Parts: sequence; C-alpha cells; structure tokens
Amino acid sequence: MNKTKMMKKNYEFRSILAKGKYYSGQYIEAFIKKNKLNINFLGIAISVKIAKAVKRNHLKRLIRESYYQCEKAISTGYSVVFLWKKKVDIKKATFKNIENDMKDIFKNANIIEENI
Repeated sequence: MNKTKMMKKNYEFRSILAKGKYYSGQYIEAFIKKNKLNINFLGIAISVKIAKAVKRNHLKRLIRESYYQCEKAISTGYSVVFLWKKKVDIKKATFKNIENDMKDIFKNANIIEENI
C-alpha cells in the first residue's frame, strides 16, 4: 500500500476517465493512464443506481482489497479508476471474481508481471 494513493477529487477522476485507456472485464471496467510520478493513484466509482450505500461501500472495499493483493506486481507511475458494470448483478460480487477480473485487466494493459 506504500506506492498507491487514493484519488478523491472530481477533477482527478474526470482527467483519467477522459484521457485514460479503457479496459473491460466481466464485472469491472478500468480506465488506466500513465502519470509522470513514481506512485500509483487508485480511484473507485460505483454508481448510485447500482445499489444503496451499504452495498456500494462493500463493493468498494472488495475492489480496494483486490487491488492491494495485486499491488506489488503492478508497475509504478499509473493512475487507475475502477467502475462497476451497471448490467452486472451486485450479487455476483465476490472477492475471487473481482480479483480474477482485475488480474485480467492488468495483464491486458501490460502493467503487471505474469507470475502472480
């Protein structure tokens, strides 16, 4: 968790969503953009239309923990925003599904080592 900071400001999210490269998994979507710093930035956005606050926060915790499991193998200098797919039922949100989806997205983006 040392080399990742959370994004909190709206302009940070808008910048990544507008200029970042789009990657899609079965459950989550990711926008990834290279930054000029030696740290990674992570942002998680779950739409209000998907579920009420308790379930949205649960999804955010699952996504954040999945990211921290992969963090050591991720190259530094990237900004990542994760979104939950609106068409996917929230009942399918398990840690293993999200983690596998995230690993596939990072492999497609070529920012992760193959040995995780």
